[in-house]
Amino acid sequence: MSQSPPAPPSLEVLRKEIDSIDEQVHRLLMARGDIIDRLIQVKQTQEVGSAFRPAREAAMMRRLVERHRGILPIDTIESIWRVIISTFTYVQAPFSVHADVSVGESAMRDSARFHFGFVVPYVSHFSAQAAVEAVAKSKGDLALVPATSSRTPWWIALEAAGAPKISARLPFLERADHPAALPVFVVSRVADSAMVTEVEVWSVRVSGWNAEIARALSPLAEIVAVPDTAFDGAALLVSVGPGNLEKITSALIEAGASVRSSALVGSHATRYTVPPNGVKPSQMKPS
Repeated sequence: MSQSPPAPPSLEVLRKEIDSIDEQVHRLLMARGDIIDRLIQVKQTQEVGSAFRPAREAAMMRRLVERHRGILPIDTIESIWRVIISTFTYVQAPFSVHADVSVGESAMRDSARFHFGFVVPYVSHFSAQAAVEAVAKSKGDLALVPATSSRTPWWIALEAAGAPKISARLPFLERADHPAALPVFVVSRVADSAMVTEVEVWSVRVSGWNAEIARALSPLAEIVAVPDTAFDGAALLVSVGPGNLEKITSALIEAGASVRSSALVGSHATRYTVPPNGVKPSQMKPS
């Protein structure tokens, strides 16, 4: 005689399970806060500088993406963890986010709030130069600057020794319908040990720049170019893999341009791109 299948749990039972999980999550966050409190005491005697740690954050986000499964959208998980990380960083050492809103206030604000939450103060500026200057005058603030276009070569201010550098590129997890899709560079002062150097960012100034040369370089690197009419050239912001700048300079010379100067102005982690066909995070490759 076959037995009938067990009855499904009631809504009340399932809701109690959810309440129990919510309480555990809250208690774990408070426990994390206790550890951060102890960490602050250790840092007062063992570490000096900004609490922002791009390499550690990139590694944390990578692990998060690789182990995620289930029906909860990865954008939600990414946003929750970004807020947790940024808020606890702020608790360790208060900082502000200075945003260049010249490309549009709403897109930049969405990026700032998605990645840094509402606890971290948000300060808008009408140019990248103003945002970078504010960071240069601060102790541990960050600047958010559009990563794919510019009206002026703001990155030249990063060439000097001791100047802030590009330390991250957001969003870390890229997809066509990302809620904070604006490509953004994070500019900050960060200890060398905290930097991640999977992608190097160079300031390159050239003479003889034209549209044909730009097309020749586009397959080799991600480049932001601002024309410099005084020298019939351009100021370039070039993102390449470590040790690959020589390929760019060789391509420039071969195409007829002259390289006037080059300076390393930062680095960041590689990004993950989620294909539109819904490939699982564990199957994704860094880009």
